[in-house]
Amino acid sequence: MHCPFCTNEETKVIDSRLAGDGRQIRRRRQCLACNERFTTFETAELVMPRLIKSDNSRQPFDEAKLRFSMVRALEKRPVASDELEQSIGRLIHKLLTMGEREVPSRLIGELVMQELHELDEVAYVRFASVYRRFQDITEFEDEIKNLQKISEKAASREQMSLLPELLGKKNKK
Repeated sequence: MHCPFCTNEETKVIDSRLAGDGRQIRRRRQCLACNERFTTFETAELVMPRLIKSDNSRQPFDEAKLRFSMVRALEKRPVASDELEQSIGRLIHKLLTMGEREVPSRLIGELVMQELHELDEVAYVRFASVYRRFQDITEFEDEIKNLQKISEKAASREQMSLLPELLGKKNKK
């Protein structure tokens, strides 16, 4: 590490500690030539995969585009910005942990739809209508029917899980 004051290459680390929610290491350094002290931060460099578009062109992943599209879908919906940020964080984490150098942009769209489905169903339908290029009202209806089926299945699963507990309590009485 070069000293920012005299550009000497020789410095020593005086103190190290975690910073930024454990995602960074803060190092206090001292130059061996001029004895000035300075702070550096060390973070892991994780490379986001490149996107393979439908025309087979490649482009870098753009978090701003992702955020803009999700914010647009969630416009005027009762979703807290913290929830949106957590959702974006989960999505980016999934991409990073895949370990792929390139991923189809279609995969990003599907991941966004999964996250929006968890956040807000109206935002999900909005995004899906643009992403899947709905041509008429019947495609909206089909998507809403699919959402209703999924919601009904989830509700019945939740109700079914209570039955064994209730039966067990009745048998004990």
